[in-house]
Amino acid sequence: MIVVTGATGNVGRALVRLLTDAGVPVTAVARRITDADVPPGVRAVTADLAEPAGLRAAFEGADVLFLLVAGEDPDGILDEAKRAGVRRVVLLSSQGAGTRPDVYRHPVRFEAAVRASGLDWTVLRSGGMATNAFAWAESVRARRAAEAPFGDVGLPFVDPEDVAAVAAAALRGDTHTGATYTLTGPAPTTPRERAAAIAAALGEPVRFTEQTRAQAHEQLAAFMPLPVVEGTLAILGAPTAEEQQVSPDVEHVLGRAPGTFAAWAARNAAAFR
Repeated sequence: MIVVTGATGNVGRALVRLLTDAGVPVTAVARRITDADVPPGVRAVTADLAEPAGLRAAFEGADVLFLLVAGEDPDGILDEAKRAGVRRVVLLSSQGAGTRPDVYRHPVRFEAAVRASGLDWTVLRSGGMATNAFAWAESVRARRAAEAPFGDVGLPFVDPEDVAAVAAAALRGDTHTGATYTLTGPAPTTPRERAAAIAAALGEPVRFTEQTRAQAHEQLAAFMPLPVVEGTLAILGAPTAEEQQVSPDVEHVLGRAPGTFAAWAARNAAAFR
């Protein structure tokens, strides 16, 4: 049995589907989840990673765990997993844990706990995800407009479907034990180029406006802790060479190139119509 935490999120939902299609028994865990949120035959359990003691029912019968960086007690989560019989954990972390550890301290702590847990482990450090563009959905639907800072700075955003596919491979086999993978798309794209890709998917123009750093800071601070806001803006505006580099890891694990942002936009055009 594989437990997928964050099962209603962009990666978790795709991962549950991939595992189910492969005939793997899955328990889907999220803070708010019902049977309607998962494929037939998948066990849905409401639980919160912020409360490790409440995870016992979710972990029952599991031997493999897909873990998000959530809550403040990774050791408590992993202790509950071990008590339930889990022997392998795949952690979805952030590329920033490697490139900016002083800022991304939360994923750094989770990575350290996983490596020290005594379990077989794999760490997936995701770059920025294509689904970040859903932040534009309302403005594109209403005004055919999108705005972002640093309009001409490129980053190799990754399709969450590829993140889920790599996670599924790591969860189902032991050949990835002890590996830390950085997951990116196949090429850097700028915010301006991503807006143009959404326009192409819609077959209609989308007006792109470049925000100032101050405007973006105010917007992000509404839902992010301030240190994370600063780290995010630093990556978006002044990425390191490593953060702009295309990683070979998706292709290494899946045997194919990662999907493009344009392909993601075409597949998700309905969200912007």
